[in-house]
Amino acid sequence: MRALAVKGNVMNTVYIDESGYTGFDLLNAEQPFQAASAISIEESDAQRLIKEYFPLLQSEELKYKSLARRQSNWGKLLSLQKELLNNFPCLTYICDKKFLLLLHFVDYAVEPFYYEKGINMYEDGGNYSLASLVYYTGETLFGASNLGDLISLFQTAMKSKSDVAIAALVEKSRSINWRQLPEFLGPLALQSPDCISAIQTEGVSTDAALVVLLSLINRLEMTHGHEYQIKHDRSKNLDQYHRLLLKMINNTESVEFHISKIATAKFPIKLTRVEQVDSKDCFGVQLADILVGGIIDASKSITGIKRNDYNCSIIELYSDDQLMHLLPNINFNEQKDFRKGSQANDMIDYYAKNISVAVGTPVTR
Repeated sequence: MRALAVKGNVMNTVYIDESGYTGFDLLNAEQPFQAASAISIEESDAQRLIKEYFPLLQSEELKYKSLARRQSNWGKLLSLQKELLNNFPCLTYICDKKFLLLLHFVDYAVEPFYYEKGINMYEDGGNYSLASLVYYTGETLFGASNLGDLISLFQTAMKSKSDVAIAALVEKSRSINWRQLPEFLGPLALQSPDCISAIQTEGVSTDAALVVLLSLINRLEMTHGHEYQIKHDRSKNLDQYHRLLLKMINNTESVEFHISKIATAKFPIKLTRVEQVDSKDCFGVQLADILVGGIIDASKSITGIKRNDYNCSIIELYSDDQLMHLLPNINFNEQKDFRKGSQANDMIDYYAKNISVAVGTPVTR
């Protein structure tokens, strides 16, 4: 990713946008992926590019979903994304929401049981390996409908916190053949009080927005050599992003966590300001919308949900350092090596205490 820097006396501005948000429901069949994109660009350059590629635009703003509906726009959309990725600092994060839900399940319905026994599942990425294993083998081990019902009941229990929802979840875990993979279902089937307490913790949910944002910000922090600011759309979906960013900015404690070979989390952050804007009046945000809409389309082509000549070509535009992803991986040796010595366990506790309890991780420690 190209280095981001202060230009003259003007603070570098990063524009971000998201797509695929469905709140706590990570099993929405029509939107299986959630993503966020960031781009650093001058407003004058953003306006120039929009006029260059879409000179006959009739609407008030450039919107990916509207443009992508027409095949006649595909060539221009592809060229615009190539222009942005080749000539401006861009970063995109995308996650498979079903996989993220399984990670949440491990976080709340499995990990607290082992934590109390002195076992750190986060060390060397054990949580990722278990969630990946279930992602690929769970339907065979438990039956497709059983696994689907289980994780659906889990996200309902995470939202409601009610005894009724918890009881339904425990009963479901017991009713299927949990001994096929007791490492995954055993804690719930045995009614682990630590796991039940974690699920019922107020403020935590299966909402993916904060997981996506934290991953994006951590990488932006690594690529910035100076202070910078963020501007994003004034939308309901991004309200959570805004509140968390303000908390991150206001945390002045000096601390650093090693997460993986390519990721760290460090405070205080270089981000100093975050602003909500009307996307109709902000060309940078409109281009972030183009990037995030494109990567959602690209993911659909890769997974076979929807394939055409256009969306199959999008992923080829990205270099490795411009795209981050949260996807299952059953190469366990690779996972272990990538996350060896991870301090994710410590980071989780720190974020829960100092930033926000709603980060998709247990806070019962």
